[in-house]
Amino acid sequence: MSRVLPLSLLLSAVLAAPAAQAAPTPITIEQAMADPDWIGPPVEKAWWSWNSQQVEYQLKRNGSPVRDTFRQPVAGGVAAQVADDQRGSLDVADPVYDRSRSRSAFVRNGDVFVRDLRSGALTQLTRSNERAAGVNFAADNGVIWRVGQNWFHWTAASGVQQVASLKADKDPSTPPKADVLRDQQLRTLETLRRDREQREALKDQDQRWRQADPTRAPGPVFLGADVEIVDSVLSPDLGHLIVTTKPKDFDDGRGGKMPLYVTESGYEETEDTRPRVGRNGFEPHTLWFVDVRSGKAEKLSLSSLPGIGTDPLAELRRKAGKDALKGDRSVQVMSDFMGGGIRWSADGQQAAVMLRANDNKDRWIVSVAAADGRVQNRHRLTDNAWINWGFNDFGWMADGRTLWLLSEESGFSHLYTQAGGGKPQALTSGKWETSAPVLSADGKGFYFLCNQQAPHDYEVCAVDTSARQVRELTSLNGVEDFSLSPDGQQLLVRYSGAYLPAQLAVVPSTGSGQARVLTDTRTADYKARQWVQPKLVAVPSKHGAGVVWAKYYEPENKEPGKKYPIVMFVHGAGYLQNVHQRYPAYFREQMFHNLLVQKGYIVLDMDYRGSEGYGRDWRTAIYRNMGHPELEDYKDGLDWLVDTQQGDRDHAGIYGGSYGGFMTFMALFRSPGTFKAGAALRPVVDWHQYNHGYTSNILNTPDIDPEAYRVSSPIEYAQNLQDNLLIAHGMMDDNVFFQDSVNLTQRLIELHKDNWSIAPYPLERHGYVRADSWLDQYKRILKLFEQNLK
Repeated sequence: MSRVLPLSLLLSAVLAAPAAQAAPTPITIEQAMADPDWIGPPVEKAWWSWNSQQVEYQLKRNGSPVRDTFRQPVAGGVAAQVADDQRGSLDVADPVYDRSRSRSAFVRNGDVFVRDLRSGALTQLTRSNERAAGVNFAADNGVIWRVGQNWFHWTAASGVQQVASLKADKDPSTPPKADVLRDQQLRTLETLRRDREQREALKDQDQRWRQADPTRAPGPVFLGADVEIVDSVLSPDLGHLIVTTKPKDFDDGRGGKMPLYVTESGYEETEDTRPRVGRNGFEPHTLWFVDVRSGKAEKLSLSSLPGIGTDPLAELRRKAGKDALKGDRSVQVMSDFMGGGIRWSADGQQAAVMLRANDNKDRWIVSVAAADGRVQNRHRLTDNAWINWGFNDFGWMADGRTLWLLSEESGFSHLYTQAGGGKPQALTSGKWETSAPVLSADGKGFYFLCNQQAPHDYEVCAVDTSARQVRELTSLNGVEDFSLSPDGQQLLVRYSGAYLPAQLAVVPSTGSGQARVLTDTRTADYKARQWVQPKLVAVPSKHGAGVVWAKYYEPENKEPGKKYPIVMFVHGAGYLQNVHQRYPAYFREQMFHNLLVQKGYIVLDMDYRGSEGYGRDWRTAIYRNMGHPELEDYKDGLDWLVDTQQGDRDHAGIYGGSYGGFMTFMALFRSPGTFKAGAALRPVVDWHQYNHGYTSNILNTPDIDPEAYRVSSPIEYAQNLQDNLLIAHGMMDDNVFFQDSVNLTQRLIELHKDNWSIAPYPLERHGYVRADSWLDQYKRILKLFEQNLK
């Protein structure tokens, strides 16, 4: 397998559209659904070596789940696999840098390392089976990290010292609660009283000795036996900790028991699964401010946050016969993105914390002053639908007083700076999205992903904090992600194309030079094929959405006057975009679309309302109304195919998985006769059965918003089925439970419905991993369309 392109190869040779050179290569369904090893492994993960002269990356080994690591010079030469006995020389993705950017610190295999970026010298600070986390540079140029909830500090002069320890336990020095019987015993029995006094004297002596002896580690800080520690972050000056706790043994609701039928033991087994939406919801978090030197810990009040005492769901509660919430709403510290939800300034004078209301309607960034623990609101983002899962990056500028952050407050995710209590200042703006910002090496600007030119065109952009002029640094069309070199002079870019799995290129961080292509991991067989190139089209909306972007697949030369059967594909959700110029997550489906075109169909794949990449209003158009705006978009797409692309309205089908399966149900159940056949794969049938984190954002919870669940759940419309339906579902699916499809099966039986079938896959979860399951499923889909759409 060729893994490295000659450096003289122009980027355009990799990205050139083969459809202009030759007719598409025929493909069989067996080949399309085969193990993707025949395509070649994408570059899954890549990072810089310490000297900015090499990159390191991982590739899946052919015919194996094992990943190998390669090291590739950026100035020329051949990629070499890193031998097992050389893995100790590897760097990692996302190290932290000191203020002068002359050293990096990182955790590899759970151990802490420091790298001198001038000489390459690597210093190992820990060697343990316990995993370190939270590594950072201290204000004194040392390094800090934690193992469990024990914090450590290292300098070359003093070595490793423990500086703080947190325990979710009762403080043993806390006097017992008043008790009449105890008081009576101590008052009347001198020996008991004297024994207690002696124990207290010994504890006092140990405490004095610990405080006076610089060779001893500080004693633990006890937060109480009624909490669990979620996270803690030590200030760079070693003076304070910001700690997050949740109630101990919080019950998030009754989980399920998923049956497993095909097992090694031969017996039926079960697996515990998640609770359903609206059981007990998210656990509430509490913030603590800990003085490391004194051991004093105090809870931080959030009552000053704007809007925290207002219930945004009060009206829905009233309609459901419930009282509005009283007091402050519960919150969580956001930690589901890179680096967690707590950031200390480099000098340790203040921390920034990102909080999210558990009802999904507010997000706050607060600062906590190290001097007195005072909480100040720095930024509030509120949304009457829901706060986005993404676009929540934030941090400190080099001055340690100015915050940078992403916000959707304009309707699109953009980058802002905010000083003190002032109004945020936008560094980017427009009807496009900024994501994944990285502060430049000199601290005077940012690099980030942008789709400035078109929603489907992702590039690396840059902006200077003073000029605020956005510049595109790449012209790769399908940038996946990037990282800044340690010297700040280059960007390692992972990019892809419609039929190009993720590869690597290096570009100057100034944007002044051409991209240098490093890898091409495709097999010779795959590269030799010509493919139907998807056309990116803007479908006019008749329902107020403006245009709906889509991928359109058609024969190279359509016959004049002929009507073509139609297949429409619906991508999954969570929060996803599929109409872009990157390599699709649905690469098998894309090959299937080639097969359909080969067999005389035309295919449309749409970024319906709710998809990523188009701003806040597009994202929240489905609030309390899932499956309705999206169906309007697909009917508009059908009209466009019929009116402009020779589509045959009487022979249209639809299919998709997960959210796409849900939408297939909504199309067949809510608009019977529009699509003559549909395949619903791993589909949601009833949103009552889905998880809390996703569903409560969009539909609130069933107890206060039952109408949203009624109008959004396909099982409520099953009586309207009249067209041909295939249901396919993995029986080990721990995301969308197989029970969803079983429940619908029972409902269709009760309704005496015909022309439907179900295909269960006993060893598959939500994302199928076995080629034979893929093949069986798509042979059924093809048969469904061939029998009903021609």
